[in-house]
Amino acid sequence: MKFHPFFPHTSVTGLYKDPAVSLAEGKALRKSVSRSSQTALTWKEGRPDPLAQIRKDESGRVSELLPIRHERMCASPFAFYRAGASIMAADLSRTVSTGLNVQAVGDAHIDNFGFFLSPERRLVFDLNDFDETTRGPWEWDLRRLAASVEICGRDRGFAQDQITEAVYETARVYHSAMKKFCDMGNLDVWYAHTDVEKLTEMMRSQMDEETSRSIDKSIAKANKKNRIRAASKLTEVVDGQLRFISDPPLIVPYREMDANTSIIHHVDLVEQVVSRLVDQYAKSLPLERRQLLGSYKVVDIARKVVGVGSVGTRCWMVMLIGKDTTDPLVLQIKEAGPSALEQYVGPCGFRNYGERVVQGQRAIQTSSDIFLGWLRSPDVDRQLHDYYVRQLWDGKGGFKTDSVSPDGLREFGKACGWTLAHAHARTGDRFAIYGYLGNSPKVEEAMTQFTKAYAEENERDYEAFVAARKAGKFV
Repeated sequence: MKFHPFFPHTSVTGLYKDPAVSLAEGKALRKSVSRSSQTALTWKEGRPDPLAQIRKDESGRVSELLPIRHERMCASPFAFYRAGASIMAADLSRTVSTGLNVQAVGDAHIDNFGFFLSPERRLVFDLNDFDETTRGPWEWDLRRLAASVEICGRDRGFAQDQITEAVYETARVYHSAMKKFCDMGNLDVWYAHTDVEKLTEMMRSQMDEETSRSIDKSIAKANKKNRIRAASKLTEVVDGQLRFISDPPLIVPYREMDANTSIIHHVDLVEQVVSRLVDQYAKSLPLERRQLLGSYKVVDIARKVVGVGSVGTRCWMVMLIGKDTTDPLVLQIKEAGPSALEQYVGPCGFRNYGERVVQGQRAIQTSSDIFLGWLRSPDVDRQLHDYYVRQLWDGKGGFKTDSVSPDGLREFGKACGWTLAHAHARTGDRFAIYGYLGNSPKVEEAMTQFTKAYAEENERDYEAFVAARKAGKFV
């Protein structure tokens, strides 16, 4: 019988559970997994070498792009942390856990929260990166988020009491939001969302004028970062057609790749190759969206370097046009592999890792991209790879954590804490989680202690990586 990825049952009617029973079961878990035990870094002997984990992560990636990844990871302990989801997953597997699973984000650091445009064209705040999503413990996500607040604060040079307050508030809002979700009906929880205008209004009342201006700039930038902007910034018109601008190694048009990769260079034939990819991806879309996609014509494709941790994975941009060149659609085709959590929580239950990402995103987000889909295709290495597809730059933006103030970090952490709680309430047993959390701040206090210890662990790993790179062990 096929395993259902979101719930451990095989029938919808078997999903219901009495909330009172769940609350009692969550409370009972405190006896075996005390809330104060969430403090500890309970490493067992033989913690995996983080540098070996990095090499393992990079196995199978595009080798000529790895120096870019290493350079970006060396920028700061926070940049290193962003790229270290698998390192932390191994560490989290050695900490205590209640066994209450949700659709975990898997990489819930603060830079993976931000703005994007909903299908209704309103700007919302939510999680925006799902490369590592799978079923997993709720605590792992909260620890990853809280530790990112700590590490970001240290990178910014904030006082420890300011950082601790931001971490505490992040966990506190997660806790209080979970309580509120327990008071709400199931559909009300599902439809709940963070409106950007209400969020920023609330945040402005708690932070300095400089941070308020920074938020306004971030929102304005996100509103402009749409398909028209993507086309104008990333393409040029050649013989009446839109073509991606070459900017190697960050952007390399498919038609310009080295002949040794066996790529067909003739533009018309390139379009035929890409059209076949798009046709395969279209099969993962609902019928009405498949028809909408079919109203666009494929005109170009390019490889693009993205992010920090994702550098080296295969990522492509596809340019399509509707009625003419003023009606562009830019899709991102991004490689998907196993979640960083998978070897510790078990297989995801999907045959295609791209589908894992898409279905996880749909479960977690309040409103998802209408063009989310997946495919499996050979790359230039002639090996099959799984991919997920989404629009590029569809209003996507976020807070500038590299210039955030102490007040801004605290308020941003609170927004992320609410959003993470909502994702967990949608996809897990919110009553059991709240039953475990209870009415005391023990988990919040535990998180502040955990994050201090983990930030120091991350700094040691970062320093070891920088030293190894200087020694030529990472090109």
